[in-house]
Amino acid sequence: MTDPRRAIPSVSSLLERPSVGLLMTSHPRSIVVDAVRKTVDDARQEPSLLGDEEWQARIERNLALLEQRSLRSVINATGVILHTNLGRAPLADAAIVAIREVAGGYTNLEFDLGSGSRGSRYVHCVSLLRELTGAEDAIVVNNCAAALVLSLSAIARGKQVIISRGELVEIGGSFRVPDIMARSGAELLEIGTTNRTHVDDYVRAISARSGAIAKIHRSNFSQSGFVADVDVRALAPIAAEHGLPIVHDLGSGLMIDLTRFGLTGEPTARAALDAGATLVLMSGDKLLGGPQAGIILGSRNAVARLRQDPFARAMRVDKVTIAALTATLELYRNPDEAVREIPALSMIAATAESIRERCDLIAGRLAGKGIDAQVRESIASVGAGAFPTDRIESFSVIIEGRDAMATQSKLRAAEIPVIGRIHDGEFGLDLRSVPQRFDEIMLESVSRALS
Repeated sequence: MTDPRRAIPSVSSLLERPSVGLLMTSHPRSIVVDAVRKTVDDARQEPSLLGDEEWQARIERNLALLEQRSLRSVINATGVILHTNLGRAPLADAAIVAIREVAGGYTNLEFDLGSGSRGSRYVHCVSLLRELTGAEDAIVVNNCAAALVLSLSAIARGKQVIISRGELVEIGGSFRVPDIMARSGAELLEIGTTNRTHVDDYVRAISARSGAIAKIHRSNFSQSGFVADVDVRALAPIAAEHGLPIVHDLGSGLMIDLTRFGLTGEPTARAALDAGATLVLMSGDKLLGGPQAGIILGSRNAVARLRQDPFARAMRVDKVTIAALTATLELYRNPDEAVREIPALSMIAATAESIRERCDLIAGRLAGKGIDAQVRESIASVGAGAFPTDRIESFSVIIEGRDAMATQSKLRAAEIPVIGRIHDGEFGLDLRSVPQRFDEIMLESVSRALS
């Protein structure tokens, strides 16, 4: 039997074809050559007789893949609103406009327009953060882990930081908070046990070597049963007596109370400061609903020390982040407007009935395209470690009569990928995590991929 691989044309012969040569008039030659090589390599793995049109189609397909950007827009239909793997919080329209305004030209990032002299990027956002949280001062760095390292480096380098063993948590990507904290140059002093830590544990741990007390948000899990914890309000008088700062890693970045939407247990930034923390740390791209950033709020003296620490320069943010964060914070001046305009909050606040109505519409239109779809109740979540035990009522469009894994793969490979979830062997699209303006785009992408 003749080996079908003998019939595979060479790379050079394919490049000589007029149809391939035409591709080089609109694409860089190097990429076209790579696409041809990839096509030939694929054919050698699964040899078969191909006609000229099929060779051309495969080359063009590989060319499109090679030119595709690695960072792409996807539709999050997992039901996890702040999905870390999918970029967490989508930005509000106001933030996107603000980015566009500063990204295309120069800004006064480090220029004082009043005096005409060098300014500081650390002044931007500060007045808004003071206004919204009651903090004396603030500084913005590139994420919350950076905020933790900077804070401990500035106020406790070479000293002991007292922390409960129940707060030595692991966060996303297998990174562990104690490892991150250790990079600050501070020494961690663990107290209490995994499940129970008392006030006396903190008191006994304080010594001449103490530099700070740390409180860390338990991301992605909660403790129940035989447990005990000490909150910042109880620690504040002890810390004040010994002249120790309290660094509270709040994590989620909650700015307004979400009790009316059925979510309780997470303190707001203002409440965390009112409890007596010296520094409160939070993320910009979680419940705050802005860009990735680490926000540090606190006393004037403590924040001044942070600005002077060498780590501050390594962890600083750029003009795009500052613009997006400022625009997002401005929306919080009117909490009702923030809930309407900030996508993360809007998705949390949406009623289950409104989600169902959207699902019914999409399922009906998919059925009209020959795709069997049904609407079912589902459970969504906030994500990003916020409200880890709370579940939000939602609805999903279930794709029936198809292999769930195959459906999932096809939608991931779509021009605009749609990321859903498999539950009980069925593939579903939970619309709780899909901003309504993306419904039409999602419908078109699903239709093309499954038709």
